[in-house]
Amino acid sequence: MTVISRLAAGLLALMPAAACQARPAPGGSSPPLALERAIPLTGVRGRIDHMAIDAQGRRLFVAELGNGSVEAIDLARGVSLGRIGGLKQPQGVAYLPARDELAVASGGDGSVRFYRAADLAPTGRVQVGDDADNLRVDAEGRLVVGYGGGGLAIIDPASHAVTARAALPAHPESFQFDPAAGAIFVNLPDAHAIGVVDARSNRQVGAIGTDFAFANFPMALAPRAGRLAVVFRAPAQLRVYALRGRVLLARLGVCGDADDVFFDDRRDRLYVICGQGVVDVVDVVAAQGGGYAHVARIPTAAGARTGLWDPAADRLYVAAPARG
Repeated sequence: MTVISRLAAGLLALMPAAACQARPAPGGSSPPLALERAIPLTGVRGRIDHMAIDAQGRRLFVAELGNGSVEAIDLARGVSLGRIGGLKQPQGVAYLPARDELAVASGGDGSVRFYRAADLAPTGRVQVGDDADNLRVDAEGRLVVGYGGGGLAIIDPASHAVTARAALPAHPESFQFDPAAGAIFVNLPDAHAIGVVDARSNRQVGAIGTDFAFANFPMALAPRAGRLAVVFRAPAQLRVYALRGRVLLARLGVCGDADDVFFDDRRDRLYVICGQGVVDVVDVVAAQGGGYAHVARIPTAAGARTGLWDPAADRLYVAAPARG
């Protein structure tokens, strides 16, 4: 699969090849991902950051950081449903299904703003702190945002108010919830660590050192498999840890300038999205006792380093920024 260079920004919808519903035979030539379609993001300039999905309503929300906007995409038709403008460096987005509401974290003014997902009308705002970044919805429906020189803020979606904070030693990048253990794993690249936060007390209770690997931005967690995946940029490397015991299980060289990684639980697979202009596909190899092997490098577009895996629709969306 090859993506032709383009001037316009867009979303690349990649689908697992039909032959990959089961693991491909060794030496097979079929790529594990194929381009299904490209969805244009008209008038968008600059870097594109994170995304959120309304899986039931088939709407995708895209943080167009360099454009100061967030766009809603109708995935069934591949068209824009509208755009929120005038934002200051929107970085994180989260969809709240119980309220049909969208939350947007803006690094430029430290706010989290709320909008009705149906028409993108504003419904509220809360200040959390400088460099408001990643947003996640936990198992209890609370909104969690990373911000500032080191903190997670917990927001009640009903009142749009911060109800608790967890202090961290450095700015948090990607973080993921481990509901079974009541823990939050947090990438802390400036502290050269992966922090472990107790979700009940909102206190950091541990850390995984990263020794001579730096710039750990992307993270994914697979509760069923009991594994945590973290990707570093220097060197460009994937590391997989056991959730129980937090021991290193595997390390593998991957593509450069990674900003997102996702587990495909159905196929025992990982997708690493890189600004180098590729998606690396990594499989679990049962013959190696659950080790990992690089199986494909799928071309996308230069600077396309963020995306979203939609397991319900079996699609990987990759954001390609405008060029030229």
